[in-house]
This record gives sequence, structure tokens and C-alpha cells, in this order.
Amino acid sequence: MTTNNSSIPILQTKQHFEILDGLRGVAALAVVIFHFMEWIFTDPSKNFIGHGFLAVDFFFCLSGFVIGYAYDDRIAKMGLRNFFISRIIRLHPLVAAGSVLGLLAFLFDPFGGNLELYSTGKIILTFICSLFMIPLPVIADRGFNLFSFNAPAWSLFWEYIANIVYAFVLYRIARSYLLILTIIAAAAICYVGYNSGNLLGGWSGPTFWDGFARISYSFLAGLLIYRSNWIIKNKLGFAGLSVLLLLAFIMPSSAMNWITEPLIVLFYFPLLVSLGAGSVLNQGLKKVCVFSGNISYPLYMTHYAALWMFGNYYTNYKPDTTQLTFVVISGVILLVGFAYLVMVVYDIPLRKYLTDKRKEKLAKLKTENI
Repeated sequence: MTTNNSSIPILQTKQHFEILDGLRGVAALAVVIFHFMEWIFTDPSKNFIGHGFLAVDFFFCLSGFVIGYAYDDRIAKMGLRNFFISRIIRLHPLVAAGSVLGLLAFLFDPFGGNLELYSTGKIILTFICSLFMIPLPVIADRGFNLFSFNAPAWSLFWEYIANIVYAFVLYRIARSYLLILTIIAAAAICYVGYNSGNLLGGWSGPTFWDGFARISYSFLAGLLIYRSNWIIKNKLGFAGLSVLLLLAFIMPSSAMNWITEPLIVLFYFPLLVSLGAGSVLNQGLKKVCVFSGNISYPLYMTHYAALWMFGNYYTNYKPDTTQLTFVVISGVILLVGFAYLVMVVYDIPLRKYLTDKRKEKLAKLKTENI
């Protein structure tokens, strides 16, 4: 038995903001390049994309806006259970894929590692925690990441938390209370910047609560933009806004990071979301935006297994500039291609299968209740 989404209101989807989708892909690509470069330039002031990590804060802000747009007017009808099922189907297949890839990279890294230092039980436990999004910063060779087999999953952990808080609290509260929470979260961002000297934290055990501050402000800000209809009509388009977004990532590092980084997160990224939601898309770039948006999450969740291997390669072999240039450029291209393959062969078919099964169940329940 099959049915169309239009016959099941809780499964209906809304039109996408295609420029925002495209910008998400630009941010994901910036993260990948940043992760390559941070192995090469341990001094952030020498890294041309030393603020690429701020892409995560842009993701969080974009997520708050999109979740509000997609669910504010229908979560009460669909119920918490269906909301959470929708989010798990959307997010978790790639969480699992990233965990498997990370485990394989850990076990079979051709450029080294200290596998013998870790017991089988510890490796299995770390993998299980990665699959189920349980932070476990215990692997020293992985920098005590919250998720040692898939480092970027730390932001997905906070994304899950934000979705839970949204479902139980945020969708119910008035805009005035949302504004108050956003101001409090802004103060937390400023404190993190002052206390740590930057906003780079959140991915490791010692910086765990920095991640809480980062998701709190940016997600709330994105939701507030949607609720307040702070959408700025403009003709910057995808190309113009991509340049503006990239400027944040290539901003030079300095002793003033504790001020400049919070300013970017507090004001600049929300402004870009407002502009992206209100901009006019050049139809010639529509396919680019769609592809960029589609590939962003698979790329983000699958690339880091290769980065651990690259790190060991760079540390052990000290390649020269020419070799590094070739490896990094080739690596970025191959990772985009691999992410596309994972998306087409694994993510889309699995999500379609799970969604179809869910539609069949809902349709059956609907028929029984008639």
C-alpha cells in the first residue's frame, strides 16, 4: 500500500529556502577545508581559513530558523512522537554512517596510529556511544573528542538537544520569552569568548559546555528571526551571500578573537540568515544551490574519517608544499564525491524506505479510524 504525503498532513513538507540551502553547503565545504588546514597550520594566525569552525554556529542559526519555519505551525498537530521520528529519520542515518567510517579509519589507518593502546572493549564501547550519540571523550589519539570516531558529531549531539528543547518548550513559548532567552544565551556566548579566548570549543570533554552556549544562542537567534519575520528583501543572491559568508571564515585570527568571534556569531550570522531568506535566487544557480544544500550534511558527517588519516600522514611524512597542495585539493574533491555517493547509495534510499514504512503505518491507522 502506498500513499502520497499530501494525504497525510503531518508528513507534508514546505518549500525550501534554496539560497539558505546553498549557503549551508558553502559552510560545510569551509569546514572540510578548515579541518585540513588546522593540521598544517597549528598557529591559527597563519591559517587562511582559521575561522572555518564558525561554520558550525552558522549551521545552528540556520537550524533554528528552518525548524521554526518547518514545524511551528504543525508540531502540535503531529505530536512529539512524530516530530522526533521525523528528525531521527532525517539525521541519524548519517550519524551511523559517520560512526562506521570513523571506526574503520581507526582500525585500518595506513599511516599509523596507536591501536595497541586501546582494549577491544574500549573500542566497542566508544563505537556504541558514537552510534547512539552518547559523549565519551576517552580516546587520546582522537584528541579526547566527545565522539572519537566521528569528531563533527559533537554539533549533532547539541542539535538533538536543541530539537528536544524545541519540542518540549520553545515552540510553546511567546516571542517575548524567546527574546529573553536569546539575550541570556548571548551573554553566555560573550562569557565563553572572554573565558576561553575564542569560540572554538564544544567538541571535547574539557570544552563540553562551550558547545551548549554555542547552540543555545544561535538556535534561539534563528528561531527568533523566523518568529519575528526579520527577513530582509535584497538582490544579493547566492553568489553575493556566499562571498559574505566566506568573509567570516577567512577573517584573520588575532588577540581580539574573544571579541570578534562573538560579534560574528551574535550579529553577522543572524544577518546573513535574514538576508538569505529574503534574497532573490538567480535561476541559473538554482541547481548549484540544490546540490550544495543536499550534499552539505553528508559531507559534514562523512569527511572526518579521512582527516584523521591525513593528520597521521602529515605528521609522519612531512610532505612539502607541492605535495600538500595536491593532497588537500584532491582530498576535498574526493570527499565531496564520496559524500555524494553516500547520499545517493545509502542516505536517500534509507530515508525513503523508513519514510515509506512510516507512511504505510499512518495510512493504516487513518483507515482504521474512519
